[in-house]
Amino acid sequence: MRKTDEEQGAWALRCMTQVLIGAGIGALVGLLFLFVCAVLISGGHLSQDHTGALSVCACVLGSLTGGTVAVSRCKGRSLIVGLLTGAVLFLILLTAGLLLYRAAAIEERGLPLVCGCLCGGALAGLFGARPKKKRRK
Repeated sequence: MRKTDEEQGAWALRCMTQVLIGAGIGALVGLLFLFVCAVLISGGHLSQDHTGALSVCACVLGSLTGGTVAVSRCKGRSLIVGLLTGAVLFLILLTAGLLLYRAAAIEERGLPLVCGCLCGGALAGLFGARPKKKRRK
């Protein structure tokens, strides 16, 4: 049974909304993780040398969480939804960086952040999908 254009348009709109909500949740989770890391660094429990790795971990954790939320609310095409959530999360982080620092360079930890966001979203898409129902004959 083929879906009509109206049903596909409604599905696309619903999934785009869920991708944006998931990216927002992912940004909040990433900021919360970075806040906890900042408290641990200021307390002397972590060294300041690990800030680059911690920021990539925050991107992976945020996009994994946001992608899981988006994938669980959208039916079908879970890998695409997860990757889109990671991409939108990176765009949110890039926009915040441009607004706060007035400069953005890919050379300064930009590429690992992109990879972290996309990998976390892809993991959410791969593992957050519902199993397909088996057809009975």
